[in-house]
Amino acid sequence: MKKILLSLCLCLMGMTVYAQHFISDAAFRQKVNNAFDAKMKLIGSKFYDTKGLSPTMEEEEALRFLYAYMPIADATDYTTAYHLRNVRTALETRKEMAWGKKVPELLFRHFVLPMRVNNEPLDSSRAIFFQELKARVKGLSMQQAILEVNHWCHEHVTYEPSDARTSSPLQSMRTGRGRCGEESTYTVSALRAIGIPARQVYTPRWAHTDDNHAWVEAWADGKWYFLGACEPEPVLNLAWFNAPASRAMLMHTRAFGDYEGPEEVMLRTNNFTEINLIDNYGSTGRIDFSVLDAKGKPVQDAKVDFKIYNYAEYYTAVTKYTDKKGQTFLSAGRGDMLVWASKNGHYGYAKVSFGKDKKVIIRLSYDDKKAGKEQDMDIIPPVEKAILPPVTDAQRKENERRLTEEDAKRNAYIATFPSEESLKDYPIKAAIPYIIRSRGNWRTIKEFVEKHSADEKRAIDLLESLSYKDLRDMPMEILEDQMAAKSDELCPRVESEMILKPFKVFFEKAFSNDAKKFKENPALLVNWVRTNIKLNPDKHAMRIPQTPISTWESRVADER
Repeated sequence: MKKILLSLCLCLMGMTVYAQHFISDAAFRQKVNNAFDAKMKLIGSKFYDTKGLSPTMEEEEALRFLYAYMPIADATDYTTAYHLRNVRTALETRKEMAWGKKVPELLFRHFVLPMRVNNEPLDSSRAIFFQELKARVKGLSMQQAILEVNHWCHEHVTYEPSDARTSSPLQSMRTGRGRCGEESTYTVSALRAIGIPARQVYTPRWAHTDDNHAWVEAWADGKWYFLGACEPEPVLNLAWFNAPASRAMLMHTRAFGDYEGPEEVMLRTNNFTEINLIDNYGSTGRIDFSVLDAKGKPVQDAKVDFKIYNYAEYYTAVTKYTDKKGQTFLSAGRGDMLVWASKNGHYGYAKVSFGKDKKVIIRLSYDDKKAGKEQDMDIIPPVEKAILPPVTDAQRKENERRLTEEDAKRNAYIATFPSEESLKDYPIKAAIPYIIRSRGNWRTIKEFVEKHSADEKRAIDLLESLSYKDLRDMPMEILEDQMAAKSDELCPRVESEMILKPFKVFFEKAFSNDAKKFKENPALLVNWVRTNIKLNPDKHAMRIPQTPISTWESRVADER
């Protein structure tokens, strides 16, 4: 009887710990706290403000985990209340969904909890997608739910090439279009919203053709499966790229934070752990590399670039660094790469064949004074060995029926966008092309030009400065800020940074006393930035550009 009572007490204690702690391992919890303290020291504790929010112990541990590893931009551009709302939604999802208890803590922590998938602006999609999808996947197995979510994604978004900036999930949904990086960001966000671990997978370059691609892996019942984002198939592990993937040299994903999973680690940073997924797709080989200097001594911290021949160049698909013994390794598809090692102006290189070579020594024998000789290389990609899962005729027919139905739903939504025909009598003729290009954001653009009809030229010039993608997701407050500013430099964008907060009028006031001398001598402004904005010392940090306002408030930024 005593043994039974003791066992019951231990079980109850274990349940209590689970209920209170988001991170059950005390050592890892301390590691997270150390990383959190370092982040606060870098950006300032004012950016982590839980006053009035009353997080539970579990919620605060999850929140601290996110802050410990999130890019500076996410900590400074979004409020603590925003991040806590998403934490609470994720924890609610784990309790409500049937598979919540099946998902291991490790996978929930790194592949469900984080909002960020790639370099997209963060939004409120987590809660919205959860409400949209929870009834739709009720009663389904995890594998069935993954397939169903992909059908839902296809109802709302389909492929269209665009520029390199990644739209947020809700922006893609509003537009009805997205390139593969946006489709996969959207689909990963939807899967995480219902508590299914998901990650975006990239082949940075195909080995056999000039292109790249991104898709999704989702976890169900102990195994990772792949799927084409917004491209539903009858079963998992089936997509148009089964054959190309079998010829790939490298696939990778970035797991949020300090991830200790079973996969091969390619790079570990203060924001993410880049892991190698090539073993999931084809035959692979591993090569161990030793980097030596000209005297034959091991070189620690040598940069080793693994290059795939693509688009008539040797493209760096992954970079690793040697350990204290001057060693590193990589697993890749059974084909050829150029491996380039360098440090302090010295370099060496070798063509290697994965699956054939086992150990390779690279000597840093060259520098600016002693260049390597020109040489011809035959680069052979892996042989195609596609593995296709079985699909019945009935499954394929039903899937095609659903695809047709989903296309019709999406096209019906897109048909609500303004067209030349619907705008033929619109009085502000110069605005018509921009209203049409703005797609799901057309109400914002239309309202903007009508509000500023008295200053039509400036309003149209501002719209002309925007890319097609910016027209589709530019918020009204940014447009108003650009209009209100004195500057005739109307475009709000510098590169691919997130444009979340108005900044131009603010900076005109902040620098009102110095504006004249800065214009006369821009070097003074450069010097002000160097003096007042410190650079993040982490050279491997995830480069998510901050908004100008958050850079001003935190006085810290990445080089980008």
